[in-house]
Amino acid sequence: MKSIKRCQLVMTLFLLVFLICLGVLTARIYKDASFYITHSENYRLGKVYDRNKDVLFDGTNKIDKPVDYLIDVGNLIGDDKGQMENTLVSQNISKLNNYTFNNGIENKNGKAAIYTTLDHEANRAAYNAFMGADGCIAAYNYKTGELLVCTSLPNIDPRGGYVGIENMKSGTLMSKALYGTVPGSTQKVSTVITALEILGQEGLYAKSYSCGGYFINDTGGKIDCHNSWGHGKQNIQQAVENSCNPFFAQLVQDSDMPLESIIEMYTKLGYDVNRTEETETEQEYIDIDGIQCFKASTTLTDTSEFSTQWGCIGQGETLVSPIQLMMWQSAIANGTGKMTMPYLIETVTDVNGNVTERAKTKYSEQIFSTETADSVKQILLTNGANHYQYSIPGYKVAIKSGTAQVKHGAEENALLVGFVDDESFPIAFCVVLENKYSTPAVAENIVTTMLNNLAD
Repeated sequence: MKSIKRCQLVMTLFLLVFLICLGVLTARIYKDASFYITHSENYRLGKVYDRNKDVLFDGTNKIDKPVDYLIDVGNLIGDDKGQMENTLVSQNISKLNNYTFNNGIENKNGKAAIYTTLDHEANRAAYNAFMGADGCIAAYNYKTGELLVCTSLPNIDPRGGYVGIENMKSGTLMSKALYGTVPGSTQKVSTVITALEILGQEGLYAKSYSCGGYFINDTGGKIDCHNSWGHGKQNIQQAVENSCNPFFAQLVQDSDMPLESIIEMYTKLGYDVNRTEETETEQEYIDIDGIQCFKASTTLTDTSEFSTQWGCIGQGETLVSPIQLMMWQSAIANGTGKMTMPYLIETVTDVNGNVTERAKTKYSEQIFSTETADSVKQILLTNGANHYQYSIPGYKVAIKSGTAQVKHGAEENALLVGFVDDESFPIAFCVVLENKYSTPAVAENIVTTMLNNLAD
């Protein structure tokens, strides 16, 4: 009798363990099925929309629109073919899953979708304003973080496939606004912020240096000015407006600007300073809804030496993504010293059309003081009023230009970074026009075209 009861107990325990394992397996299948389905060849993905419900991706690459309709956003939105990895679709493919146990893989009625913050019409207008030249432009709402424009050239409409991929121009399959570029004199905004944090407004404005067309530093290095005749004696406002290299080289070399303080401030801004294999950070990028935007980097070793001064001027080993240049502008524009973090996805809906994600505005830690933000804002607004009211008409812009020497000095890129000082139109932007002497396109015209389309 006891043996029978013992057998019943064993069988009951065995059955209980079996049912528990079956339940765990079922839950695991239910939980992970969507992942494996979206990584198989048989599935139906949801759609990606712009802010005005224009379809940017429909899961089939068969959107019934003219040829090259998506060429302005192709390498940012991407597709599911695996040729472009750092894109919205590739990094968020599970959110577009329309698979359910009830309806199976070919779920034509699924409502999974991503609604982005992009303005497709403004992206296309900005793309066209490049007139075929290479480069990129990014713009966002510096109060909310909504990424409105992010287009680069060359680009691709993924609907056309990848025939001849081996002959595509370099950069076609990547959104350049996300990757490091030589910032040129737009870097001087970071150096002004750094100097204000170290010296204070009164201390910085008390500094003046002379430019005779070049400057020989304490170690014998020569820093040339773009004006071979020089700018004479200048203060910080004049040096920013003249974009004077010798002034900034002398500022960096000034004994009141210790190297340790410069490195500390650059690090707070988000630069990876003096990177080596031993000191590489775990996260070398800014996350934008799963898309990697690479962090700024530079080398600063001796304030009296050419490469450090050149790096603080925006050449040498300094690299910054256009989006990060734009983000620093938000900390200035808002007067807080905190960056507004950009986002691309406004809302996500599941297969039943229920909203599962909704964006929230987020900010960085404070990277510089409110006093510094106000001082830099006035410097850039004065520069905008004195030099850009006619080339970017109709907008009160705070702005800094830059010319970046690339390809060992064989080419020069034109950059503009800034923001519109308007509570009702809070737009920060950064544009890079590559090889500026090879094209009739002008950076100011690209910005104006974009702003006009966003305003409309």
